Amino acid sequence: MNTPLCTGHENGIGLSRRDFLNKCAMGFGAIALSDLFNPVRTSASGGILENTHFAPKAKRVIFLYQSGAPSQMDLFDHKPVLNARHGEELPDSVRRGQRLTGMSTHQASFPLAGSPFAFGQHGESGATLSELLPHTATIADELCFIKSMYTEAINHGPGVTFMQTGSQFPGRPTIGSWMSYGLGSMNENLPVYVVLTTKGGKGQPLTSRYWDSGFLPGRHDGVRFRPDRDAVLYLNNPPGVSRESRRSAIQCLRELHERQLAQSKDPQLENQILQYEMAFRMQTSVPEVTDLSGESEATLNLYGEDVRQPGTYASNCLLARRLAERGVRFIQLFHQGWDFHANLPERIQQMCKKTDQASAALIKDLKSRGMLEDTLVIWGSEFGRTNYCQGKMTKDNFGRDHHPRCFTIWLAGGGSNAGYTHGQTDDFSYNIAKDPVHIHDFHATLLHLLGIDHKRLTYRFQGRDYRLTDVHGKVVKPLLA
Repeated sequence: MNTPLCTGHENGIGLSRRDFLNKCAMGFGAIALSDLFNPVRTSASGGILENTHFAPKAKRVIFLYQSGAPSQMDLFDHKPVLNARHGEELPDSVRRGQRLTGMSTHQASFPLAGSPFAFGQHGESGATLSELLPHTATIADELCFIKSMYTEAINHGPGVTFMQTGSQFPGRPTIGSWMSYGLGSMNENLPVYVVLTTKGGKGQPLTSRYWDSGFLPGRHDGVRFRPDRDAVLYLNNPPGVSRESRRSAIQCLRELHERQLAQSKDPQLENQILQYEMAFRMQTSVPEVTDLSGESEATLNLYGEDVRQPGTYASNCLLARRLAERGVRFIQLFHQGWDFHANLPERIQQMCKKTDQASAALIKDLKSRGMLEDTLVIWGSEFGRTNYCQGKMTKDNFGRDHHPRCFTIWLAGGGSNAGYTHGQTDDFSYNIAKDPVHIHDFHATLLHLLGIDHKRLTYRFQGRDYRLTDVHGKVVKPLLA
């Protein structure tokens, strides 16, 4: 029984394409390593899909992940009624008995907290944005806002896992891993899936499961680039080992793997061979892509003064553009620090100063290079914040708890509907009033923009066909250009 074109298997039954190639040519791994020393490849690929299900609008994705959950009513979701009723008790008719986190469930009072920041309309689209986002306001007409996102997750670990994998439980492949598995590579010298984290970030901890391939083969893991001399751990040769020596060692490993592969037909050997191949090539490609010294002064100024410090959010945004330029499929930025349970008015201003200019600069930079059309940029997080104060509220200070019932993200480029706002929350930014978008719907729409039917990109594991959207999700067509 042959493997379906869009489905992978952990164990083949009968003579699959993999078995056929193993028997005839010692497998893909041997071919890949042979190509390392005698490259004749005409195009980079390696994905399970020989063709996308329909014409893609986006070739690559940059996800600007704001870890910790930004407050939607202080940045995007202007609520005059909430401001007018500042200090009043959260009405039971609004809360509707919904679940609270353990951090505020024992509060005796839930006073409403209006936003202390002014809002204005921007661009021809009239998008409403907080005064905290002056740079984002300049690209308002490039953005597609989703103000009606919702999730079932109420705490950070399950919330981030859900947004990244489509499940609250660890062990599923992340978005980038699904893209790697389905679409493969556009540059054989760089990973398909790269992760960047802000240096010195504080807040909810980041764990490697947020960029893990789960039950997919390990070559689909995200590769974390660090803002240090060695951007990828253990990539460079140790002292005394030359590139020629490393090449010779890989040649010997290839011969050993070929012998073992001919006997065992173990797909893990193919993964190991491919990973050795990629690591060898990355010794040259990674230092080149992470070196920002060739960027023009105008470009550096566009991203702001922090761009000159490796590992800052601004520097990572510029690095994301360089990675996208070189064909990396999925680039994930994690920026920690948005978890404001207290002292929100001061802390959210500080966070916006670190992220606003660089986020907008990335969109402008991509557009100026003709890349925004086929690069989908996402700005978002795991959930939103409550409209009531967590803890004690004073005249000038308050905090907000986690809120899964509604939150805002935005998209830009890659076939998204620029200058459009989708969905609406109630007057208190507590419940969705119009056009809800679940995380599964968001994932289905993301894959659609990449030319993939989310129901048809699957992987068989433990007797079940899994997909990013689990058994849910629908494409939100108004989000498409």
